[in-house]
Amino acid sequence: MKHINSLFLGGALALPSILLGQSAGHYPIGVEGVKGGTLPPPGFYLRDYNYFYGATQVNDAHGDKAPVDFNAFAYVNAIRPVWITNFKLLGANYGMDVLVPIVYQEVKMAGVRQDTFGLGDIFAEPVTFSWHWQKLDLGIGYGLWIPTGDHDMNQLKPGLGYYSHMATGGATYYFDTEKTWSLSALGRYEIHTKNSDFDRYPGDTLSLEWGLSKALIPAFELGISGYWQQQTTDDTGKGAVSTDDYSRVGVGPEINLACPKTGLFVSVRYAYEVMAENRPQGHTGVITLTKKF
Repeated sequence: MKHINSLFLGGALALPSILLGQSAGHYPIGVEGVKGGTLPPPGFYLRDYNYFYGATQVNDAHGDKAPVDFNAFAYVNAIRPVWITNFKLLGANYGMDVLVPIVYQEVKMAGVRQDTFGLGDIFAEPVTFSWHWQKLDLGIGYGLWIPTGDHDMNQLKPGLGYYSHMATGGATYYFDTEKTWSLSALGRYEIHTKNSDFDRYPGDTLSLEWGLSKALIPAFELGISGYWQQQTTDDTGKGAVSTDDYSRVGVGPEINLACPKTGLFVSVRYAYEVMAENRPQGHTGVITLTKKF
């Protein structure tokens, strides 16, 4: 296991590092679930993510709990304007979006407590394309995580201190023509630039999310969703102190509610992490509000 130093959970919507030399992807795994591979039809939308993460243990590279007193909590409120246009290319609607997170984090470890509150790293996605057929939705996109959040290698801060390129691809399949049953998958791949705090290039990050759901009535949907996040390449550079990569897997229930008359949609999701390597293992909760204008 890497030497324990300041702080870790990973991502602009989670915690920066608790393991010296450990890097993490920006993408907050678990924020999407049921129908995560579907982008909405043309229009302007405003999404409000409320992201919670808690953990009371840190695991080593073998997935075993490390002998350290540890407790972490994060709450993030992230606003995401989404614009899907009527312009089409190869049958796909062109769109764009941006994500602006406000982050609160608290970590207690070995009798030492740190907390922080502030603007996290902003995500700008200038390119998305989405297709919609009778029983299948597809979506692709490219975006950039920008190190707008304050960062410091010796203190808990809301930013990670480097840019990350992120490519996205997802799909949702409907088993029936009424679209009451759906199975979705969403994949994101991050390529990180140099982290000047550690003189290191963090390894790439792969994030996969999935969801299976059944609409009991048009406005009420029950499902199960989950995620897997994995570092796919080793850190490089002078600050790379280990080849131990991080990973985590989570699964749990999801509820979706819709009020078409007001254009308001609500999703509530919980995931229990059943496995984690070289990082904390905990619980993820997400409440997402979406308003169409």
